[in-house]
Amino acid sequence: MTRQFHIDGKTIETNEQGFLCNLSDWSEDFAGQLASEDNLDLHVDHWELIWYFRDYYTENQVNPTMHTMVTSLGRKGTEFHNQKAYEKHIYRLFPQDPVHELCKLSGLPMPQPDD
Repeated sequence: MTRQFHIDGKTIETNEQGFLCNLSDWSEDFAGQLASEDNLDLHVDHWELIWYFRDYYTENQVNPTMHTMVTSLGRKGTEFHNQKAYEKHIYRLFPQDPVHELCKLSGLPMPQPDD
């Protein structure tokens, strides 16, 4: 069963897991409404990861993995030089399944199961 969102006069459909049926329907408003329905308040750290996922997908045509995210972003900046600490930070932002939730909020396809 699909879910429907009404944003800016447009009907946007997701599958039963909340992933967009049409990836080009993504917008920040959609991500915000989806997050609200999932009881998630999006702050700067959330949005930085959403935009990282979108950029990564645009460049590589695949979703980033947790390993990719932690190794590339865990090194940048001054706050997280320790990749394990950065991974813990990501799980604080998205406690259930960060990659799954980030793909959904970023308007990307559902990630493949880990091997």
